[in-house]
Amino acid sequence: MSKSQLQILPTDRPFWFCLRAQTKREHLAAIGLRKQFQITCFAPRLRMRKLTRRGAVWFVEAMFPGYFFAQFDYATERRRVEHAPGVRGLVRFGDRLATIDSTIIDALRQRMEADELVTLDPEIKVGQEVQIAHGPLQGLEVLVTQLLPPSERVRVLLEFLGRSLQMEVSKETLIQPRASAVSSLH
Repeated sequence: MSKSQLQILPTDRPFWFCLRAQTKREHLAAIGLRKQFQITCFAPRLRMRKLTRRGAVWFVEAMFPGYFFAQFDYATERRRVEHAPGVRGLVRFGDRLATIDSTIIDALRQRMEADELVTLDPEIKVGQEVQIAHGPLQGLEVLVTQLLPPSERVRVLLEFLGRSLQMEVSKETLIQPRASAVSSLH
């Protein structure tokens, strides 16, 4: 949704605005606005595991890279907000300002954990191809054949030297290959 300055200025109520921020510093800009000017901000982030050379590592990234949301009175707070550390400005569409309905912000907040985080840890299923993230078999793709819930282990089928071998591994050592991890978000 967007509003012109004429729609925003006559009202004394605060609106939720979309702000541009320095990439990878969205949450820091929001913290700064909260502490320095007591402005209500919302900078949702995603926590997910990714495969690195060290194995599977948890990363935290902005849900909306380069953007976050702040609720303030445009007439009295605009200059402070636009010139705050880490803020690159308000998102505009020509002469219109990007505003967000408070019900949308509330709905997003309800799905958040503490510290405005959402953890993406897709459930591993039987028949799914996954990748081993730790140990001597790191990087190999295997097929999940059985979930062993009490021990948090998984039985997988591994193709090795022309033979099919079954082995048990910890769920923590498995990640979904990049293509299937992205498709599980949709």
